[in-house]
Amino acid sequence: MMARRIKANHWKRYVFFAIPLLIAGLFLLRFVSLSNSKDLQTVLQSLPTELRSTLDLSRTKEDEMMGHFERFMEEVVRKQEDQIRRLDRERKALEKKLQELKRPASHSTLRERLAAVHEYGTTKKFPAYVWQTWMYSGADSRMDSRLRDYEQAWGKKNPGFVHEIVNDDTAKALVHYLYASIPEVIEAYNVLPSKILRADFFKYLILLARGGVYADIDTNPHQPVPNWIPENVPPTKIGMIIGIENDAKTRDWRSNYIRRLQFATWVIQAKPGHPVIREVVAKITEETLKRKANGELNSNLRDDKNIMSWTGSGAWTDVVFTYFNDYVQSGILQKITWKEFHKITRPKLVGDILVLPQFSFNAPASQDPSAGDKNFYYASHEGMKSWKE
Repeated sequence: MMARRIKANHWKRYVFFAIPLLIAGLFLLRFVSLSNSKDLQTVLQSLPTELRSTLDLSRTKEDEMMGHFERFMEEVVRKQEDQIRRLDRERKALEKKLQELKRPASHSTLRERLAAVHEYGTTKKFPAYVWQTWMYSGADSRMDSRLRDYEQAWGKKNPGFVHEIVNDDTAKALVHYLYASIPEVIEAYNVLPSKILRADFFKYLILLARGGVYADIDTNPHQPVPNWIPENVPPTKIGMIIGIENDAKTRDWRSNYIRRLQFATWVIQAKPGHPVIREVVAKITEETLKRKANGELNSNLRDDKNIMSWTGSGAWTDVVFTYFNDYVQSGILQKITWKEFHKITRPKLVGDILVLPQFSFNAPASQDPSAGDKNFYYASHEGMKSWKE
């Protein structure tokens, strides 16, 4: 009995100590739980601020990097521009030295000096130029709307070409620059008494010096320039492309033309330095200075045939046929006359000159098959005579 009481007392003692400990543990656990939840809440509340700070820092660094990159690129561009300007100065200096080296001897003839300054090489490519002349710039309101359309068509059909509209002032400056070592040419150009004479002379002068295509402002292109050369003819074999102005069908051709078959000058394609162009320049120079010496510069300026024989298609035709029949220059053995090109309907290569049918650079508006194969319609000519003063 006594033993049972002792055991009961021990159990009560354990319970007496255990319950307070259990309660204390619960209070401690609750305290820890509350503490952790408050810390977590604090962390969660502070997280956006920390993220914003991190993002702001990242943006700041990114802006700094972009700033460094932009300054670097500006420096690269500046150095490239400086290099381009330096190379351009060196190029101009080299061109000047080359011009001085090519300056012919003072005792050379006019033709020798022209050949020395503007050399000819048939194997070269045709330069990608289209030259046109007009009193004003192409954007000038005084230009006829049709002429503006034609002028724009040359550029649109030949996007890879340099297309230049040269006004009177620019033409004069170019002549003085390109022929600085041949003062007779400059003098002849300066004393020509009318716009048509200067325009005619300029077309030969620019083709001799730079080559490419010359086209009167009243010509309308039908096909791109590269289409003018037949597929079976290597471009390296051609030095010049010309068309026919008139192929007389009646006996009264002398009333309007110098020659029975006359080559046109409203469209010409040539490589720089071509002997025909060189000879035309020489002849016009000599004829002009001769007329000046004789006091005949202002005679018959309204006479179309006078213009033809001085700077126009008559003088041009004579030089072309002279070239054909000069074996040393053309390499052609047989005699070439107008009959060689009478009524031709397809391009014909004679020596290094490709002669096109009459309708190629004077394409008719009619679609009549008898008017010629329209595959060879390369340009039309309005003949507006806008040059007349």
